[in-house]
Amino acid sequence: MKNFFRKVAFGLKPKEKIPSDPLVWATSQITDEIPEFSFKGKIYSEEELRKHYREWVYQDRKVLRKKFKKDKMGYKAAKNLLRDNTGQKFWKNLEIAIRHKEATHGDHPVLAKLWYFWTNHFTISDKDMLADYSTGAYQRETIRANLNKTFEELAYEATIGWAMILHLDNMENVGPKSEDARAEWRKRKKRPATINENHARELLELHTVSPNSGYTQENITELALIMTGWAPDDKYHKTRLETADVKFQRKYHEPGKKIFWGNEFPKGKKGLKAAVNYLANHPSCREFIAYKLCRYLITDYPTKEMTDPIVKAWDKSGGHLPEVHKAAIEVAFKFNNQYQKFQNPENWWLQMSRMTDAKWPPKDERFDTYRLGGGPDPYQAKPSWFMEDMGHHPYLSKQPNGYSDLAEDWMSPELIIRRLIYARKGYINLKADNKNNEFFEKVVNQNFDNPDTIHNLLKQNDKTIDRHILLFNLPEVFRA
Repeated sequence: MKNFFRKVAFGLKPKEKIPSDPLVWATSQITDEIPEFSFKGKIYSEEELRKHYREWVYQDRKVLRKKFKKDKMGYKAAKNLLRDNTGQKFWKNLEIAIRHKEATHGDHPVLAKLWYFWTNHFTISDKDMLADYSTGAYQRETIRANLNKTFEELAYEATIGWAMILHLDNMENVGPKSEDARAEWRKRKKRPATINENHARELLELHTVSPNSGYTQENITELALIMTGWAPDDKYHKTRLETADVKFQRKYHEPGKKIFWGNEFPKGKKGLKAAVNYLANHPSCREFIAYKLCRYLITDYPTKEMTDPIVKAWDKSGGHLPEVHKAAIEVAFKFNNQYQKFQNPENWWLQMSRMTDAKWPPKDERFDTYRLGGGPDPYQAKPSWFMEDMGHHPYLSKQPNGYSDLAEDWMSPELIIRRLIYARKGYINLKADNKNNEFFEKVVNQNFDNPDTIHNLLKQNDKTIDRHILLFNLPEVFRA
Protein backbone atom coordinates (compact mmCIF):
# COMPACT_ATOMS: atom_id res chain seq x y z
CA MET A 1 0.00 0.00 0.00
CA LYS A 2 3.00 2.34 0.23
CA ASN A 3 2.44 3.61 -3.31
CA PHE A 4 -0.87 5.04 -2.02
CA PHE A 5 1.13 7.78 -0.28
CA ARG A 6 2.41 8.78 -3.72
CA LYS A 7 -0.90 8.26 -5.49
CA VAL A 8 -2.82 10.80 -3.40
CA ALA A 9 0.18 12.88 -2.29
CA PHE A 10 3.94 12.84 -2.91
CA GLY A 11 5.30 9.98 -0.82
CA LEU A 12 6.80 10.01 2.64
CA LYS A 13 9.87 11.83 3.90
CA PRO A 14 12.79 9.69 5.15
CA LYS A 15 12.02 10.42 8.82
CA GLU A 16 8.24 10.56 8.45
CA LYS A 17 6.38 7.93 10.42
CA ILE A 18 4.65 5.40 8.18
CA PRO A 19 0.91 5.78 8.91
CA SER A 20 -0.73 2.65 10.30
CA ASP A 21 -3.95 3.56 8.50
CA PRO A 22 -3.18 5.15 5.10
CA LEU A 23 -6.80 6.04 4.42
CA VAL A 24 -7.23 7.90 7.72
CA TRP A 25 -3.88 9.63 7.11
CA ALA A 26 -5.14 10.88 3.74
CA THR A 27 -8.73 11.82 4.58
CA SER A 28 -7.74 13.60 7.81
CA GLN A 29 -5.91 16.17 5.70
CA ILE A 30 -9.20 17.20 4.10
CA THR A 31 -11.06 19.46 6.51
CA ASP A 32 -13.44 22.40 6.51
CA GLU A 33 -10.55 24.70 7.35
CA ILE A 34 -7.91 25.62 4.77
CA PRO A 35 -4.50 25.58 6.49
CA GLU A 36 -2.07 28.47 6.32
CA PHE A 37 0.66 28.21 3.72
CA SER A 38 3.83 26.40 4.70
CA PHE A 39 5.83 29.09 2.92
CA LYS A 40 6.86 31.67 5.52
CA GLY A 41 8.33 34.36 3.28
CA LYS A 42 6.33 37.38 2.13
CA ILE A 43 3.23 36.46 0.14
CA TYR A 44 1.71 39.20 -2.00
CA SER A 45 -2.01 39.58 -2.59
CA GLU A 46 -3.59 39.32 -6.01
CA GLU A 47 -4.48 43.01 -5.77
CA GLU A 48 -0.87 43.99 -5.05
CA LEU A 49 0.42 41.97 -7.98
CA ARG A 50 -2.26 43.37 -10.25
CA LYS A 51 -0.94 46.87 -9.53
CA HIS A 52 2.43 45.80 -10.92
CA TYR A 53 0.66 44.35 -13.94
CA ARG A 54 -1.19 47.64 -14.37
CA GLU A 55 2.06 49.60 -14.30
CA TRP A 56 3.53 47.28 -16.91
CA VAL A 57 0.51 47.51 -19.24
CA TYR A 58 -0.03 51.25 -19.07
CA GLN A 59 3.58 52.36 -19.07
CA ASP A 60 4.27 50.20 -22.09
CA ARG A 61 1.07 51.03 -23.93
CA LYS A 62 0.71 54.75 -23.19
CA VAL A 63 4.28 55.93 -22.59
CA LEU A 64 7.01 53.75 -24.06
CA ARG A 65 5.37 52.99 -27.41
CA LYS A 66 4.73 56.68 -27.95
CA LYS A 67 8.10 57.88 -26.66
CA PHE A 68 10.17 55.38 -28.64
CA LYS A 69 7.98 55.17 -31.72
CA LYS A 70 10.96 55.60 -34.07
CA ASP A 71 13.64 54.10 -31.84
CA LYS A 72 13.38 50.30 -31.70
CA MET A 73 16.57 49.81 -29.69
CA GLY A 74 15.59 52.50 -27.20
CA TYR A 75 12.13 50.95 -26.85
CA LYS A 76 13.61 47.52 -26.21
CA ALA A 77 15.95 48.84 -23.49
CA ALA A 78 13.16 50.86 -21.83
CA LYS A 79 10.84 47.87 -21.94
CA ASN A 80 13.41 45.63 -20.26
CA LEU A 81 13.84 48.24 -17.55
CA LEU A 82 10.07 48.32 -17.08
CA ARG A 83 10.05 44.52 -16.73
CA ASP A 84 12.50 44.84 -13.84
CA ASN A 85 10.67 47.75 -12.26
CA THR A 86 7.44 45.75 -12.16
CA GLY A 87 9.03 42.43 -11.12
CA GLN A 88 7.84 40.68 -14.24
CA LYS A 89 10.42 37.88 -14.13
CA PHE A 90 10.21 37.32 -10.39
CA TRP A 91 6.59 36.82 -9.38
CA LYS A 92 5.95 33.44 -10.98
CA ASN A 93 9.11 32.08 -9.32
CA LEU A 94 7.81 33.20 -5.95
CA GLU A 95 4.39 31.71 -6.67
CA ILE A 96 5.82 28.33 -7.65
CA ALA A 97 7.90 28.32 -4.46
CA ILE A 98 4.71 28.92 -2.43
CA ARG A 99 2.91 26.21 -4.41
CA HIS A 100 5.68 23.62 -4.15
CA LYS A 101 6.37 24.14 -0.45
CA GLU A 102 2.90 22.70 0.23
CA ALA A 103 3.90 19.44 -1.47
CA THR A 104 7.47 19.03 -0.29
CA HIS A 105 7.37 20.28 3.30
CA GLY A 106 3.73 20.90 4.19
CA ASP A 107 1.59 18.89 6.59
CA HIS A 108 -1.28 18.60 4.09
CA PRO A 109 0.27 17.13 0.91
CA VAL A 110 -3.02 15.42 -0.01
CA LEU A 111 -4.79 18.79 -0.06
CA ALA A 112 -1.90 20.19 -2.11
CA LYS A 113 -2.29 17.50 -4.76
CA LEU A 114 -6.01 18.18 -4.98
CA TRP A 115 -5.30 21.93 -5.20
CA TYR A 116 -3.10 21.23 -8.22
CA PHE A 117 -5.98 19.30 -9.79
CA TRP A 118 -8.33 22.26 -9.48
CA THR A 119 -5.79 24.82 -10.71
CA ASN A 120 -5.52 22.76 -13.88
CA HIS A 121 -9.29 22.34 -14.11
CA PHE A 122 -9.80 26.12 -13.94
CA THR A 123 -6.78 26.84 -16.09
CA ILE A 124 -5.53 30.34 -16.82
CA SER A 125 -3.49 29.70 -19.95
CA ASP A 126 -0.41 31.55 -21.14
CA LYS A 127 -2.05 34.75 -22.33
CA ASP A 128 -1.75 38.52 -21.80
CA MET A 129 1.20 38.08 -19.40
CA LEU A 130 -1.18 36.72 -16.77
CA ALA A 131 1.39 34.08 -15.83
CA ASP A 132 3.92 36.77 -14.97
CA TYR A 133 1.73 38.64 -12.51
CA SER A 134 -1.62 37.04 -11.75
CA THR A 135 -2.07 33.30 -12.30
CA GLY A 136 -0.32 32.17 -9.14
CA ALA A 137 -2.23 34.63 -6.97
CA TYR A 138 -5.51 33.60 -8.65
CA GLN A 139 -4.78 29.97 -7.84
CA ARG A 140 -4.07 30.87 -4.21
CA GLU A 141 -6.87 33.31 -3.48
CA THR A 142 -9.63 31.96 -5.70
CA ILE A 143 -9.01 28.22 -6.05
CA ARG A 144 -7.28 27.05 -2.86
CA ALA A 145 -9.21 29.41 -0.61
CA ASN A 146 -12.51 27.88 -1.78
CA LEU A 147 -11.63 24.19 -1.48
CA ASN A 148 -13.58 23.99 1.79
CA LYS A 149 -16.81 25.15 0.14
CA THR A 150 -19.18 23.69 -2.43
CA PHE A 151 -18.26 23.17 -6.05
CA GLU A 152 -20.94 25.71 -6.94
CA GLU A 153 -19.24 28.37 -4.81
CA LEU A 154 -15.80 27.53 -6.20
CA ALA A 155 -17.07 27.61 -9.79
CA TYR A 156 -18.79 30.96 -9.31
CA GLU A 157 -15.73 32.59 -7.73
CA ALA A 158 -13.51 31.14 -10.44
CA THR A 159 -15.88 32.40 -13.14
CA ILE A 160 -15.94 36.02 -11.95
CA GLY A 161 -12.28 36.12 -10.93
CA TRP A 162 -10.36 38.95 -12.57
CA ALA A 163 -7.82 36.63 -14.19
CA MET A 164 -10.54 34.39 -15.68
CA ILE A 165 -12.59 37.32 -16.97
CA LEU A 166 -9.52 38.68 -18.76
CA HIS A 167 -8.30 35.27 -19.86
CA LEU A 168 -11.58 34.33 -21.56
CA ASP A 169 -12.42 37.80 -22.92
CA ASN A 170 -15.65 38.42 -21.06
CA MET A 171 -14.76 42.12 -20.96
CA GLU A 172 -15.51 42.03 -24.69
CA ASN A 173 -18.89 40.38 -24.13
CA VAL A 174 -21.36 43.25 -24.59
CA GLY A 175 -25.10 42.92 -25.14
CA PRO A 176 -26.16 43.94 -28.70
CA LYS A 177 -29.21 45.70 -27.21
CA SER A 178 -27.47 47.08 -24.14
CA GLU A 179 -27.10 50.74 -23.23
CA ASP A 180 -23.48 50.69 -24.37
CA ALA A 181 -24.54 49.29 -27.74
CA ARG A 182 -26.19 52.65 -28.43
CA ALA A 183 -23.09 54.69 -27.53
CA GLU A 184 -22.14 57.38 -30.04
CA TRP A 185 -18.52 56.25 -30.24
CA ARG A 186 -19.58 52.85 -31.56
CA LYS A 187 -21.38 54.46 -34.47
CA ARG A 188 -18.46 56.80 -35.11
CA LYS A 189 -15.88 54.02 -35.08
CA LYS A 190 -18.20 51.48 -36.67
CA ARG A 191 -17.73 49.02 -33.79
CA PRO A 192 -21.11 47.50 -32.96
CA ALA A 193 -21.58 45.78 -29.62
CA THR A 194 -21.40 42.00 -29.94
CA ILE A 195 -21.36 39.09 -27.57
CA ASN A 196 -18.15 37.16 -27.01
CA GLU A 197 -18.86 33.48 -26.32
CA ASN A 198 -15.40 32.39 -25.11
CA HIS A 199 -16.16 32.42 -21.40
CA ALA A 200 -19.62 30.92 -21.75
CA ARG A 201 -18.30 28.10 -23.94
CA GLU A 202 -15.50 27.17 -21.54
CA LEU A 203 -17.80 27.41 -18.52
CA LEU A 204 -19.94 24.74 -20.16
CA GLU A 205 -17.33 22.61 -21.87
CA LEU A 206 -14.40 22.67 -19.44
CA HIS A 207 -15.58 23.87 -16.04
CA THR A 208 -19.00 22.31 -15.43
CA VAL A 209 -21.20 20.01 -17.52
CA SER A 210 -18.89 19.00 -20.42
CA PRO A 211 -20.14 18.16 -23.93
CA ASN A 212 -21.63 14.94 -22.52
CA SER A 213 -24.53 17.04 -21.24
CA GLY A 214 -25.69 17.67 -24.79
CA TYR A 215 -25.66 21.46 -24.68
CA THR A 216 -26.08 23.24 -28.00
CA GLN A 217 -24.71 26.31 -29.71
CA GLU A 218 -27.94 28.03 -28.74
CA ASN A 219 -27.20 27.28 -25.08
CA ILE A 220 -23.74 28.84 -25.44
CA THR A 221 -25.27 32.00 -26.89
CA GLU A 222 -27.92 32.14 -24.16
CA LEU A 223 -25.28 31.81 -21.45
CA ALA A 224 -23.08 34.44 -23.08
CA LEU A 225 -26.01 36.89 -22.94
CA ILE A 226 -26.47 36.15 -19.23
CA MET A 227 -22.74 36.81 -18.72
CA THR A 228 -22.75 40.21 -20.43
CA GLY A 229 -21.84 43.02 -18.06
CA TRP A 230 -19.23 41.14 -16.02
CA ALA A 231 -16.03 43.06 -16.68
CA PRO A 232 -13.37 45.26 -15.04
CA ASP A 233 -14.93 48.41 -13.59
CA ASP A 234 -14.95 50.94 -16.44
CA LYS A 235 -15.06 54.00 -14.19
CA TYR A 236 -11.27 53.66 -14.25
CA HIS A 237 -11.23 53.63 -18.04
CA LYS A 238 -8.26 55.97 -18.43
CA THR A 239 -6.13 54.80 -15.52
CA ARG A 240 -6.87 51.09 -15.09
CA LEU A 241 -9.12 49.82 -17.85
CA GLU A 242 -8.79 46.00 -17.88
CA THR A 243 -6.82 45.93 -14.61
CA ALA A 244 -9.66 47.28 -12.43
CA ASP A 245 -11.71 45.04 -10.13
CA VAL A 246 -14.39 42.99 -11.83
CA LYS A 247 -17.97 44.04 -11.19
CA PHE A 248 -21.34 43.67 -12.84
CA GLN A 249 -22.07 46.72 -15.03
CA ARG A 250 -25.62 46.98 -16.23
CA LYS A 251 -24.86 49.26 -19.17
CA TYR A 252 -23.05 46.36 -20.90
CA HIS A 253 -25.68 43.78 -19.97
CA GLU A 254 -28.19 42.52 -22.48
CA PRO A 255 -31.66 43.60 -21.25
CA GLY A 256 -34.81 41.52 -21.29
CA LYS A 257 -35.90 38.02 -20.35
CA LYS A 258 -33.10 35.46 -19.93
CA ILE A 259 -33.79 31.96 -21.20
CA PHE A 260 -31.09 29.31 -20.81
CA TRP A 261 -31.47 25.61 -21.50
CA GLY A 262 -35.24 25.98 -21.63
CA ASN A 263 -35.44 27.75 -18.25
CA GLU A 264 -35.98 31.39 -17.37
CA PHE A 265 -33.22 32.97 -15.29
CA PRO A 266 -33.09 36.23 -13.32
CA LYS A 267 -32.22 39.40 -15.19
CA GLY A 268 -29.15 41.42 -14.35
CA LYS A 269 -26.50 40.57 -11.79
CA LYS A 270 -28.29 37.57 -10.29
CA GLY A 271 -28.47 35.77 -13.62
CA LEU A 272 -24.89 34.43 -13.66
CA LYS A 273 -25.06 33.05 -10.13
CA ALA A 274 -28.32 31.29 -10.97
CA ALA A 275 -26.79 29.87 -14.16
CA VAL A 276 -23.74 28.55 -12.28
CA ASN A 277 -26.08 27.03 -9.70
CA TYR A 278 -27.98 25.27 -12.48
CA LEU A 279 -24.81 23.97 -14.12
CA ALA A 280 -23.16 22.89 -10.85
CA ASN A 281 -26.24 20.84 -9.95
CA HIS A 282 -26.63 19.24 -13.38
CA PRO A 283 -26.03 15.45 -13.32
CA SER A 284 -23.44 15.76 -16.09
CA CYS A 285 -21.37 18.12 -13.96
CA ARG A 286 -21.11 15.65 -11.09
CA GLU A 287 -20.20 12.82 -13.43
CA PHE A 288 -17.66 14.95 -15.33
CA ILE A 289 -15.83 16.10 -12.19
CA ALA A 290 -15.90 12.62 -10.67
CA TYR A 291 -14.42 11.17 -13.85
CA LYS A 292 -11.67 13.81 -13.93
CA LEU A 293 -10.77 13.24 -10.27
CA CYS A 294 -10.44 9.51 -10.90
CA ARG A 295 -8.41 10.11 -14.03
CA TYR A 296 -6.08 12.38 -12.07
CA LEU A 297 -5.62 10.04 -9.10
CA ILE A 298 -6.25 6.48 -10.29
CA THR A 299 -6.22 5.62 -13.98
CA ASP A 300 -6.47 7.19 -17.42
CA TYR A 301 -9.78 5.47 -18.09
CA PRO A 302 -11.94 5.34 -14.94
CA THR A 303 -14.90 3.02 -14.65
CA LYS A 304 -18.41 3.75 -13.43
CA GLU A 305 -17.62 1.71 -10.33
CA MET A 306 -15.00 4.34 -9.49
CA THR A 307 -17.04 7.44 -10.23
CA ASP A 308 -20.33 6.37 -8.62
CA PRO A 309 -19.19 6.79 -4.96
CA ILE A 310 -17.95 10.29 -5.74
CA VAL A 311 -21.23 11.22 -7.42
CA LYS A 312 -23.13 9.86 -4.40
CA ALA A 313 -20.98 11.89 -2.00
CA TRP A 314 -21.66 14.95 -4.16
CA ASP A 315 -25.42 14.33 -4.06
CA LYS A 316 -25.45 13.73 -0.32
CA SER A 317 -23.35 16.78 0.58
CA GLY A 318 -24.66 19.21 -2.03
CA GLY A 319 -21.28 19.29 -3.75
CA HIS A 320 -19.34 20.09 -0.55
CA LEU A 321 -15.78 19.71 -1.79
CA PRO A 322 -14.23 18.17 1.35
CA GLU A 323 -16.78 15.34 1.12
CA VAL A 324 -16.25 14.97 -2.63
CA HIS A 325 -12.48 14.85 -2.08
CA LYS A 326 -12.74 12.27 0.70
CA ALA A 327 -14.86 10.07 -1.54
CA ALA A 328 -12.28 10.35 -4.33
CA ILE A 329 -9.50 9.38 -1.91
CA GLU A 330 -11.51 6.40 -0.65
CA VAL A 331 -11.99 5.22 -4.24
CA ALA A 332 -8.25 5.64 -4.89
CA PHE A 333 -7.58 3.54 -1.79
CA LYS A 334 -10.02 0.83 -2.86
CA PHE A 335 -8.47 0.46 -6.30
CA ASN A 336 -4.91 1.15 -5.24
CA ASN A 337 -3.54 -2.34 -5.89
CA GLN A 338 -5.31 -2.68 -9.24
CA TYR A 339 -4.22 0.56 -10.91
CA GLN A 340 -1.07 2.65 -10.99
CA LYS A 341 -1.33 6.23 -12.22
CA PHE A 342 1.42 7.77 -14.35
CA GLN A 343 2.64 10.94 -12.63
CA ASN A 344 2.89 14.16 -14.64
CA PRO A 345 6.26 15.98 -14.54
CA GLU A 346 5.36 18.39 -11.73
CA ASN A 347 3.98 15.65 -9.47
CA TRP A 348 6.99 13.45 -10.27
CA TRP A 349 9.42 16.25 -9.38
CA LEU A 350 7.63 17.02 -6.12
CA GLN A 351 7.44 13.33 -5.27
CA MET A 352 11.22 13.05 -5.70
CA SER A 353 11.77 16.19 -3.63
CA ARG A 354 9.56 15.12 -0.71
CA MET A 355 10.77 11.52 -0.61
CA THR A 356 14.40 12.65 -0.38
CA ASP A 357 13.72 15.65 1.89
CA ALA A 358 15.49 17.74 -0.75
CA LYS A 359 16.19 21.45 -0.56
CA TRP A 360 13.24 22.31 -2.75
CA PRO A 361 11.83 24.83 -3.29
CA PRO A 362 14.60 27.37 -2.61
CA LYS A 363 14.56 28.74 0.93
CA ASP A 364 11.69 31.07 1.78
CA GLU A 365 13.93 33.83 3.08
CA ARG A 366 15.94 33.98 -0.13
CA PHE A 367 12.87 35.27 -1.95
CA ASP A 368 12.51 38.09 0.57
CA THR A 369 15.86 39.49 -0.59
CA TYR A 370 14.37 40.37 -3.98
CA ARG A 371 13.92 44.06 -4.73
CA LEU A 372 12.09 45.70 -7.62
CA GLY A 373 14.37 47.20 -10.23
CA GLY A 374 16.19 44.02 -11.15
CA GLY A 375 15.49 40.48 -12.19
CA PRO A 376 15.56 37.46 -9.89
CA ASP A 377 19.00 36.08 -9.09
CA PRO A 378 19.84 32.57 -10.41
CA TYR A 379 18.73 31.00 -7.13
CA GLN A 380 15.37 32.79 -7.17
CA ALA A 381 14.86 32.01 -10.87
CA LYS A 382 15.06 28.23 -10.51
CA PRO A 383 11.36 27.41 -9.90
CA SER A 384 9.97 28.86 -13.12
CA TRP A 385 12.99 27.84 -15.19
CA PHE A 386 12.89 24.24 -13.95
CA MET A 387 9.17 23.78 -14.54
CA GLU A 388 9.23 25.33 -17.99
CA ASP A 389 12.22 23.18 -18.97
CA MET A 390 10.41 20.05 -17.73
CA GLY A 391 7.50 20.95 -20.01
CA HIS A 392 4.96 21.36 -17.21
CA HIS A 393 4.92 24.94 -15.98
CA PRO A 394 1.69 25.28 -13.94
CA TYR A 395 1.06 28.83 -15.22
CA LEU A 396 1.99 28.35 -18.87
CA SER A 397 -0.58 25.95 -20.27
CA LYS A 398 -1.03 26.68 -23.96
CA GLN A 399 -4.75 25.91 -24.01
CA PRO A 400 -7.67 26.71 -21.66
CA ASN A 401 -8.29 22.99 -21.08
CA GLY A 402 -5.01 22.78 -19.14
CA TYR A 403 -2.47 19.97 -19.16
CA SER A 404 -3.42 16.41 -20.06
CA ASP A 405 -3.82 13.72 -17.40
CA LEU A 406 -3.24 10.92 -19.91
CA ALA A 407 0.01 8.96 -19.66
CA GLU A 408 0.49 8.86 -23.42
CA ASP A 409 0.83 12.63 -23.53
CA TRP A 410 3.78 12.56 -21.10
CA MET A 411 5.70 9.56 -22.46
CA SER A 412 7.47 11.02 -25.46
CA PRO A 413 11.24 10.28 -25.66
CA GLU A 414 11.98 13.98 -25.12
CA LEU A 415 9.94 14.26 -21.92
CA ILE A 416 11.37 11.01 -20.53
CA ILE A 417 14.92 12.22 -21.24
CA ARG A 418 14.12 15.41 -19.36
CA ARG A 419 13.28 13.32 -16.30
CA LEU A 420 16.74 11.77 -16.48
CA ILE A 421 18.22 15.26 -16.58
CA TYR A 422 16.08 16.53 -13.73
CA ALA A 423 16.72 13.49 -11.60
CA ARG A 424 20.36 14.63 -11.68
CA LYS A 425 19.30 18.16 -10.71
CA GLY A 426 17.23 16.64 -7.92
CA TYR A 427 20.36 14.95 -6.57
CA ILE A 428 22.07 18.34 -6.40
CA ASN A 429 19.22 19.50 -4.14
CA LEU A 430 19.96 16.78 -1.57
CA LYS A 431 21.50 17.73 1.73
CA ALA A 432 25.16 16.76 1.94
CA ASP A 433 24.52 14.24 4.75
CA ASN A 434 21.98 12.42 2.59
CA LYS A 435 24.26 11.61 -0.34
CA ASN A 436 25.03 8.08 0.78
CA ASN A 437 23.76 4.55 0.19
CA GLU A 438 22.22 4.20 3.65
CA PHE A 439 20.01 7.20 2.97
CA PHE A 440 18.68 5.73 -0.28
CA GLU A 441 17.88 2.50 1.55
CA LYS A 442 15.68 4.52 3.93
CA VAL A 443 13.95 6.28 1.03
CA VAL A 444 13.17 2.97 -0.66
CA ASN A 445 12.04 1.21 2.52
CA GLN A 446 9.79 4.14 3.34
CA ASN A 447 7.97 4.35 0.01
CA PHE A 448 7.92 0.97 -1.74
CA ASP A 449 6.34 -2.42 -1.06
CA ASN A 450 9.07 -4.20 -3.04
CA PRO A 451 12.20 -2.67 -1.43
CA ASP A 452 14.45 -5.70 -1.96
CA THR A 453 13.88 -5.67 -5.72
CA ILE A 454 14.69 -1.97 -5.91
CA HIS A 455 17.72 -2.30 -3.61
CA ASN A 456 19.16 -4.96 -5.88
CA LEU A 457 18.74 -2.72 -8.90
CA LEU A 458 20.35 0.26 -7.20
CA LYS A 459 23.32 -1.80 -5.98
CA GLN A 460 24.40 -2.20 -9.60
CA ASN A 461 25.61 1.43 -9.40
CA ASP A 462 28.52 2.41 -7.18
CA LYS A 463 27.93 6.17 -7.25
CA THR A 464 25.06 7.58 -5.22
CA ILE A 465 24.19 10.05 -7.97
CA ASP A 466 23.65 7.14 -10.36
CA ARG A 467 21.51 5.37 -7.79
CA HIS A 468 19.41 8.50 -7.41
CA ILE A 469 18.91 8.90 -11.16
CA LEU A 470 18.00 5.23 -11.58
CA LEU A 471 15.62 5.21 -8.62
CA PHE A 472 13.58 8.15 -9.83
CA ASN A 473 13.33 6.81 -13.34
CA LEU A 474 12.02 3.39 -12.37
CA PRO A 475 8.49 2.41 -13.48
CA GLU A 476 7.55 2.16 -9.78
CA VAL A 477 8.25 5.88 -9.42
CA PHE A 478 6.75 7.00 -12.71
CA ARG A 479 3.52 5.29 -11.69
CA ALA A 480 1.87 5.42 -8.30
